[in-house]
Amino acid sequence: MGDYSKEFLETLARALKEWQEEMAKAGYKDRLDRFTTDSGIEVKTVYTPLDIEATRYMDKIGLPGQYPFTRGIHYNMYRGKVWTMREFSGFGTPEDTNKRLKYLVEHGETGLSIAFDEVTLLGLDPDHPLAVGEVGVEGVSVASIWDMDILFKDIDMGSITTNMTINPPAPVMLSFYVAVARSRGVPDDKIGGTTQNDQLKEFIGQKTYVFPPRPALKIGVDVIEWSVKNLPKWNPISISGYHIYEAGATPVQELAFTLADGIEYVREMIRRGYDVDSFAHRLSFFFVSGINVFEHVAKFRAARRMWAKIMREWFNAKKPRSMWLRFHAQTSGVELRALEPYNNIIRITLQALAAVLGGTQSLHTNAFDEALALPTEFSAKLALRTQQIIAYESGVADTVDPLAGSYYIEWLTDKIEEEAWRIIDRIESMGGMLEAIEKGYPQREITESAYRRQREIEEMRKIIVGVNAFKGEILENEVKIPLLEIDEPSVRAHQIERLRKLKASRDQAKVNTALTELERAATRNENIVPYVYNAAISLATLGEIMGVLRNVYGEWNEPIIF
Repeated sequence: MGDYSKEFLETLARALKEWQEEMAKAGYKDRLDRFTTDSGIEVKTVYTPLDIEATRYMDKIGLPGQYPFTRGIHYNMYRGKVWTMREFSGFGTPEDTNKRLKYLVEHGETGLSIAFDEVTLLGLDPDHPLAVGEVGVEGVSVASIWDMDILFKDIDMGSITTNMTINPPAPVMLSFYVAVARSRGVPDDKIGGTTQNDQLKEFIGQKTYVFPPRPALKIGVDVIEWSVKNLPKWNPISISGYHIYEAGATPVQELAFTLADGIEYVREMIRRGYDVDSFAHRLSFFFVSGINVFEHVAKFRAARRMWAKIMREWFNAKKPRSMWLRFHAQTSGVELRALEPYNNIIRITLQALAAVLGGTQSLHTNAFDEALALPTEFSAKLALRTQQIIAYESGVADTVDPLAGSYYIEWLTDKIEEEAWRIIDRIESMGGMLEAIEKGYPQREITESAYRRQREIEEMRKIIVGVNAFKGEILENEVKIPLLEIDEPSVRAHQIERLRKLKASRDQAKVNTALTELERAATRNENIVPYVYNAAISLATLGEIMGVLRNVYGEWNEPIIF
């Protein structure tokens, strides 16, 4: 019966029954037949200790900084240090993005977050035929160590952390970054940041995959292994639910699929002979923070508790830090709307609040105009100010896990965990996440969920203010929002010219040797990162390095899933 006495619960049950009878007699009616969270979990009118009577406080909730870490991984959380504030930055040339990074740092950003263009995400150079129309459009173009050097010009790479959203080319971008930092005299133990490097997520979420699932997993774990050995402050992977949610998953599915991906990476490191406590403390996570505030808060709390249990009970982790689920959150972009875009400021504020109430370690708030274009300086600064106002004016950072003890939050945390375990159990029955991906299970589930979400909007079962309800006349200033415009032909020409100069200046024999050694290492199934690094410092380009890996590992063509 948990922490409540039998007598108290019996008294409460009688009082609740009487309350329900009185409400019915008085004629109170709900405005909807059924209230649910975005995961389809039905929400009752009121929650009481009866809903959490089986919850033993110390076993399930506990105290911050202690197992099962439901209330946070640090003892005093934001009372000691507020979360790292990041804004996703990247567009045009490295020079363009360098200016934006320095602008945001000047206005109080405490960590950098780099968005790469589609060409870079796919491991191509700007002069590739498929790059036409895409260079610098969705993020910054980075094709060589020269580009990375310009990107971080006049930025102290030893004192600020950098989050790079890059997956198949993660070993290449990490090599470029480390090489530039080392060239500036930054010691390896001062190089801090994160490579997203979540190769499995690409097949079920973002879809910027290159290699088939098995070699992709191998490459991701190569980065983890090399980073653990060489970069003590680097997070070699950000196991990412964000893109899974944005592709159409529910919060419960996002949680389950993300943890299942994490389980796969841990297993692979253990297969390579590593003790779990030697690397688990460097794993990090990345979740969406959505507008359904209580559901996402409960999701974050459940995630910490579930990961702690997985690490301790499944993998026999001994160190508390190995059980920490450290996560970065980003406000949901898919929930932003092009219609009445100023409404997005309110949406982003609620999303950011959910992340903070849920105990994130790092946060990126989207800009209100991102349903229309990449953010301008003004909208990016406003997004940063949103975080700063929450941190320093709202009071929500003054106490740890302020929603703990809410009967609804504790019940919902338990319910989300219960539903997520069901999905993980099904994945385990298939042989793990790699097998599940190859069978198309998570892809199919997300497709169906995305379809249901859109139907709910179209059928008015889910209200989107200014989109399918409360639509009014569009005011003149709403259609004249200044947008960031990218002159793609100019950016592409600029980047191609830099590539030409780089190739003209380098020792081609040295490049050829480095690429040949990389090919041999990949063929022998060795860890490829040292060889990628050698190719990078020989001035091989992103496209050249990835081309070698494509030749060895092949490319992935997603099967049709019904």
